[in-house]
Amino acid sequence: MPQRDAPTARQRRLGWELRKLRERAGMSATEAGELLGIGQSRVSNTEVGRIGISAERVRVFALNYGCDDERLVEALAAMETGRTRHWWEEYRGRLPAGLLDLAELEHYATAIRTAQLTHLPGLLQTVDYARLTFRQCIPQLPPPEIEYRISHRIKRQDVIYRARPIPYTAIIHEAALRMQFGGPEVTREQLRHIIDMSERDGVAVLVIPFSAGIFPGSGQTIVFAEGPLPELDTVQLDAEHGFVFVHTEVALAKYRTVLDRMEAMALKPEPSRDFIRSIMKTL
Repeated sequence: MPQRDAPTARQRRLGWELRKLRERAGMSATEAGELLGIGQSRVSNTEVGRIGISAERVRVFALNYGCDDERLVEALAAMETGRTRHWWEEYRGRLPAGLLDLAELEHYATAIRTAQLTHLPGLLQTVDYARLTFRQCIPQLPPPEIEYRISHRIKRQDVIYRARPIPYTAIIHEAALRMQFGGPEVTREQLRHIIDMSERDGVAVLVIPFSAGIFPGSGQTIVFAEGPLPELDTVQLDAEHGFVFVHTEVALAKYRTVLDRMEAMALKPEPSRDFIRSIMKTL
């Protein structure tokens, strides 16, 4: 297979997991290449996602590395999408790669949990709300890119609209609900949309009111995408310099705990809807 110029986050993750298997087996890339009948450079390029690998080849790598966890091996084999082209590829070269990686992450997730403190979740945003948030980017975005970003964000929402939607839990702090982006009318319509979405199958909106006090993870936005196995989960964090994807075992355990504690502090779905309605009445 030809080398990729810019492997996606999913392709890099598959390579990283293969490297973990090799290192657990105590092999160098050179030793692995000799065992597999390929050069060391090919092993290394596979491990950083620059060279694709078939599902069958993934199984051969795992076998040679002594991995007998069939569920993990099959989950890794399923991560190689080959030349499959998804909708987000039409934005490549027009939007930052991190946005495409986020769409890919959500598309393949088996469940998603997100915690939002000052902005409302992208998968629950209206077009008007999304446009206002993109207008605040620094440096300022040109109008065509804003429209591309809006289109991309709305298409991402397919994961909760499709025939078999992904279970989606949004933990939203009261501060985000009270931010009047665009004034009362835009805010009221956005809150009404969140209530409507919260009544869809598989969608849970949980509100943390100001009265809940301090809680873990109160300084960042978190998207936790579950994989087919817990060890293949991924966390995406927002940062001013771009998107950060985290998947080490220690970090995953930490963010599971953070989200569990935040969810335990939040109102349940029906009280959350009532809480949002009460905010709407004040607008």
